[in-house]
Amino acid sequence: MGTVASLPKSARASFKEPLGPVFTDAHELLADAGDPIIAVGDVVNSHLGRAGVTPHVAVVDGKTERERVADAVLDDIPETPRSVAVASEPGTLSAELIEALRDAIAAAEPTRIDVTGEEDLATVPAVLLAPADASIVYGQPGEGMVRANVTTGLRERVRELAEELETEAAFWDLVERQ
Repeated sequence: MGTVASLPKSARASFKEPLGPVFTDAHELLADAGDPIIAVGDVVNSHLGRAGVTPHVAVVDGKTERERVADAVLDDIPETPRSVAVASEPGTLSAELIEALRDAIAAAEPTRIDVTGEEDLATVPAVLLAPADASIVYGQPGEGMVRANVTTGLRERVRELAEELETEAAFWDLVERQ
């Protein structure tokens, strides 16, 4: 099972709206962060690492805005006891990525998910799979880092966003299996 969801051009605008407050300072972002922290993106994980925080789940792809990230950014991404490599093409979500997220969220120790392809849409299943009060942190291009604290309301909003994706039935099976 490969790609289970893809972002159609018609839905791109909906996905540009931040799901929470935007921060440029990691310490300010962390002040009201929930537990666990699930961080999507190399630059976000680098900022958290420089702030002394290892997220419970770190999703990275070696890129920022589709360009290779600088070595200094990679150097600041915290090491984790567990790591898993998955593939997910740009503009899509693979079953492998969603399963890795689900397993990493449930794992006892921090996990890094290295994505070959692109991790940009990983925020969607992260919100749907994370426990209440978790924080999903991801980058907002040109603005900073978004902290989306998981609530029933946020899950409903992200579910509506997910309905704009072109999905296979397997996508819903994967994100609704708790």
